[in-house]
Amino acid sequence: MEADTEPLPLRPALETEGLRLLHATVGSLLASYGWYIVLCGVVLYVAFQKLSPRLRALRRRQLDRAEAAVEPDVVVKRQEALAAARLKMQEELNAQAEKHKEKLKQLEEERRRQKIEMWDSMQEGKSYRGNSRRAQEDDSPGPSTSSAVPKRKPDRKPLRGGGYNPLSGEGGGSCSWRPGRRGPSSGG
Repeated sequence: MEADTEPLPLRPALETEGLRLLHATVGSLLASYGWYIVLCGVVLYVAFQKLSPRLRALRRRQLDRAEAAVEPDVVVKRQEALAAARLKMQEELNAQAEKHKEKLKQLEEERRRQKIEMWDSMQEGKSYRGNSRRAQEDDSPGPSTSSAVPKRKPDRKPLRGGGYNPLSGEGGGSCSWRPGRRGPSSGG
């Protein structure tokens, strides 16, 4: 029995030595980096609290997608709705294209008619521009012609007579400027 009692005193000494080592290591770690550890713990806690609802919502969405993928009726309904929306958008696009084509045809017809009028007026020896303007005035209703005031072109007068260019040094004024010579400067 004494043989059994000898190993018992060794174990507590070993355990106490391990506890002392652990205490010294953890104590020195907390003494050196204690506030950093506390601060990191608080940041992790706050981040977890902020992100946990988003993570739950993400899990729900993944579960919903998995359920929807399993149910073929839902997939078929989604595909039919998508095809119907595409068809509707294509019909609207086709209608807009038809309207645009009609506008282009009308413009082309108007241009062709004006060219014919110009040709006829030129054959008669009249000014085609005057006839086209009169034709436009005849086509337009009365009230709109009275409200449209022809714009006058502003008179363009030279600033100081003909040929005035302030950068060239020509054309008047007591002051003249000429650009300097190009190349290396002379002197030592």
